[in-house]
Amino acid sequence: MKIICKKTDLSKGINIVSKAVPTKTTMPILECILIDASAEGIRFTANDMELGIETFVEGQVEEAGLVAIDARIFGEIVRKLPDNDVTISMISGNQVQIVCENANFTIHVKSGEEFSGLPDVEKVQSIQISQFTLKEMIKQTIFSISDNDSNAMMTGELFEIKDQLFKIVSLDGHRISIRNVELKEQYEPIRVIVPGKTLNDLTKILSGEMEEIVTIYFSKNHLLFEFEHTRVVSRIIEGEYFKIDQMLSNDYQTKIHINKRELLDCIDRSTLLIKEGDKKPIVMDIKDHVMELKMQSFIGSMDEEIQIQKEGKDIMIAFNPKFLIEALRVIDDEEIDIYMMNPKAPCIIKDSDHQMESYVYLILPVNFNVANQH
Repeated sequence: MKIICKKTDLSKGINIVSKAVPTKTTMPILECILIDASAEGIRFTANDMELGIETFVEGQVEEAGLVAIDARIFGEIVRKLPDNDVTISMISGNQVQIVCENANFTIHVKSGEEFSGLPDVEKVQSIQISQFTLKEMIKQTIFSISDNDSNAMMTGELFEIKDQLFKIVSLDGHRISIRNVELKEQYEPIRVIVPGKTLNDLTKILSGEMEEIVTIYFSKNHLLFEFEHTRVVSRIIEGEYFKIDQMLSNDYQTKIHINKRELLDCIDRSTLLIKEGDKKPIVMDIKDHVMELKMQSFIGSMDEEIQIQKEGKDIMIAFNPKFLIEALRVIDDEEIDIYMMNPKAPCIIKDSDHQMESYVYLILPVNFNVANQH
């Protein structure tokens, strides 16, 4: 095998596939990137058996070949090479030479035949969506998946397609995040649970361009994302996702209309009084035309008022400020509506201006000591 590539193209390829190299494994071959040089071009592949990524790398193939090279060493060497053409060539059965200007490395490699390729995904059911939209939808929901493995469902996101509607849902037991988008075509119904790690890694690879399209293929056990020169294959989390519609109620006794930026900035300021690890609630005292926000901690206290439009009853309710901040940060609207039933029931922030709710965020309240708030 002998290939010649620009350092920048090599780095880009390594960065893309490295997302699928495991940090800990009992199988040393999985710590490698497979370099496959053929008449089709130069292809890099990494696979941790849950997530597999394959990408084409710009360059010329002087001699075809297949080799598995340690991802960490390969990445570090390329990163520190001069910005010029890099030649990678096989010099024996288990050694490759990496040459760039006056730098010359010889490193041990493994046979490419040992490497486990990506699983085949039947291209039967698929949807198309812009890279920008998919990346945004993931970023607007991924923060409310759980990092606790005790419930696998909560560590992933629901992808649901029904007719022309594409919905992404995540929840962690304290909150639910939902994003809806209308697709350009009608599709058959699909419901799959995608691992959060896959989606986190995917957002780092997607360019986020509005014009660039991602095709998502759905099979029984796997999901395939195809875009530009890259394929990302992920296993699907098995099981039936939670019945989200039963958790969302349209009933409310209090509705407020508020400037999102003012609310976000105020809650953000209140967290200055919280030491890391402390769980202090932000208390909202909602009356006609005004909402008073209060924070008390060992450091001190804060009290601030924001003008609102209110329908329904006065209410005093408290939340984990982090949960409110994470939801508000990803809402683009300048003004938002918040719906509340009582101090023990979840609040719902949703987009109510359109026929289709483009976002819904449900957040459970927390208990607080009323005596300390007066």
